[in-house]
Amino acid sequence: MDALTIIALIVSSSLFAATPLIFTALGGVFSEKSGVVNIGLEGLMIIGAFTAIVFNLTFVDTFGDMTPWVSLLAAMLAGGLLSLLHGVASIAFRADQVVSGVAINFLALGLSLFLVKLIYDKGQTDMIDSRFIRKDIPFLSDIPVIGDIFFSNIARPTIWAFVIAFVSWFVLYKTPFGLRLRSVGEHPMAADTMGVNVAKIRYIAVFLSGVLGGLGGAVYAQSISLDFSHSTITGQGFMALAAMIFGKWHPLGAMGAAIFFGFAQSLSIVGTSIPFLENVPAVYLLIAPYVLTILALAGFIGRADAPKASGTPYIKGSR
Repeated sequence: MDALTIIALIVSSSLFAATPLIFTALGGVFSEKSGVVNIGLEGLMIIGAFTAIVFNLTFVDTFGDMTPWVSLLAAMLAGGLLSLLHGVASIAFRADQVVSGVAINFLALGLSLFLVKLIYDKGQTDMIDSRFIRKDIPFLSDIPVIGDIFFSNIARPTIWAFVIAFVSWFVLYKTPFGLRLRSVGEHPMAADTMGVNVAKIRYIAVFLSGVLGGLGGAVYAQSISLDFSHSTITGQGFMALAAMIFGKWHPLGAMGAAIFFGFAQSLSIVGTSIPFLENVPAVYLLIAPYVLTILALAGFIGRADAPKASGTPYIKGSR
């Protein structure tokens, strides 16, 4: 295997594994930029994965090849609705946002497994037939060297992940809505004084985090796991949370960090195909993503500044 083939394999696998993390990390950025800490990204991915797989299995005969894409819409809606529970607890009832997020994680896992047992009478769903597959991007994959590395063997959701990352950056930093969202995350009382509806903006941000978190879980389930069980989402939501922090709560930074963690995840998949990793015990490659996540945060978190009002409930009229 020549060097170009090895690089192309690593890049395509890293982007493939990073795609769900990018979507979910972007969701975390929206929520935390508004001042609402969202530890529940794992739960949002779980409910998104569950919804996508069940929808895919149920309606594959109706939608045919479009089933995975329609399943994404169902998962986004489910994730958005679940995140509103976190929003109500955190914004309306001013509950501890970390506790509320942890509750979302437990609720999503318990509810989804209960429904799987109820619907399929077993601990996991059937495997899906209609899924996202990796293909070469027309014309771009024909570019010498660059095409082989960056535009070959790419899943379509990966392209959309990059598009949504740049759209998120534009929305947050180049639009009036983004300015209002960032203002309620930095100084909600000042934003309120200027006529910004703090609660409304935070609800929208939390809902967007649920939509993107559900999208991340759905993409993971329909491209990597291909079914749903208790082990479908095992820490990917927390990796996305780490990517958000590692990326300094910035959409493009979160995307870059997610690609880094995606690279770590891909090692366990393609490591045996790479000559200088083929003799490394599989267990080391399996734990690599989690070890790198801990090392990245341990060395970086002290230098990362969250939005100043992050995690702080806002009571109108308080000082």
